[in-house]
Amino acid sequence: MKEAVFTERAPRPIGPYSQAIIAGDLIFVSGQIPIDPSTGRIVSDDFKEQVRRALENVKAILEAGGSSLDDVVKVTVYLKDPSRFQDFNQIYSEYFKGSFPARTTVFVNDLPAGAQIEIDVIAVRHT
Repeated sequence: MKEAVFTERAPRPIGPYSQAIIAGDLIFVSGQIPIDPSTGRIVSDDFKEQVRRALENVKAILEAGGSSLDDVVKVTVYLKDPSRFQDFNQIYSEYFKGSFPARTTVFVNDLPAGAQIEIDVIAVRHT
């Protein structure tokens, strides 16, 4: 059985998908771009601000689903600009500490709504 997760603290889905799905003891968070949930728009053109907003969206969804960033086991990151990889890592390490989750980073040509980054995660859920 699966259960959808929704929180107002993260952007509403802009297509036919859930913010996250709980399946057993895992929560699968859909790709989050840096949309401010209060405005429905990309936060700014500033890359670092976009990274923080995308991570805050992931964090809010995890918390709504009974999990946290500490429980993330896998992260997939989509970046438009490979030259920003170190900037991304700097901010990422502020959110993930200790035993880092497994991670894949993919460089892409384009992302929805003009975003510079998209992040999805899989985490263990506390029941």
